[in-house]
Amino acid sequence: MTVLDTRTLNRATLARQLLLDRADMPVLDAVAHLCGLQAQEPQEPFVGLWSRLRAFDPAVLSALLTGRSVVRTHLMRRTVHLLAADDVLAWRARHDIDPPAPEGSDPVGEALVRRYLAAFGPAATADLRAWCGLAGLPAAVAAIREELVTFRDERGRELLDLPDAPRPDPDTPAPVRFLPAFDNAILGYHDRSRIIDDAHRGLSVAGARVVLVDGRVAATWNVKAGAVTVTPLRRFSRADRTTVAEQGRALAAFLSDSDGHRVEIAALPS
Repeated sequence: MTVLDTRTLNRATLARQLLLDRADMPVLDAVAHLCGLQAQEPQEPFVGLWSRLRAFDPAVLSALLTGRSVVRTHLMRRTVHLLAADDVLAWRARHDIDPPAPEGSDPVGEALVRRYLAAFGPAATADLRAWCGLAGLPAAVAAIREELVTFRDERGRELLDLPDAPRPDPDTPAPVRFLPAFDNAILGYHDRSRIIDDAHRGLSVAGARVVLVDGRVAATWNVKAGAVTVTPLRRFSRADRTTVAEQGRALAAFLSDSDGHRVEIAALPS
């Protein structure tokens, strides 16, 4: 069985999560493709979509919300998500009633597995459980297993995937991306080592906003006194500082209607 190393899994995740290249995709289609976005804080999905879509217009998402095409509600892991209304209708009953071993066919569960893999694969069943919070999906996985391809990660876990889903070359360049709090690109896995070092795993559940450099969590960011402040978790090269500052200025412009957009990169503690 083919072994996928951490960098290969990282690039696959970035591609599925629309973080390798910003997508030319309607906002509603992006929300559906991503299987929703974490939305404990109502404004965070706007940053998540800005980082993923070309020419993202926040007014479009606002209109989808007021028009009820997109809904902010509790669902996966009993946490607040922003989801396409059609997905809420299809998935809510499956999340409200989660028998450990459903009797008979489970078409909703099978659809959830396919949709998860399209947005997060290749992934282990433990990753699937961590994303959806459901205990009863092994039967759904078993029912569609013949449709899937399998790999192993460097820890020996079996990984499942859709056969035609993108798995880019691990040497594919990854641009700097600013992620909002609780982004599912990190929280959508039990084993998050493909995108964040184990030493920093706690940031993903503490609500830290993070910066991806070369596809991995390399800094946190916040907005203070009208400036986007970036705090590195490791030393940045000169090129890293330049690209982080450029993307930070673009984010500051997105977040602010004023003219002077500042980016401050804190010194790494000694």
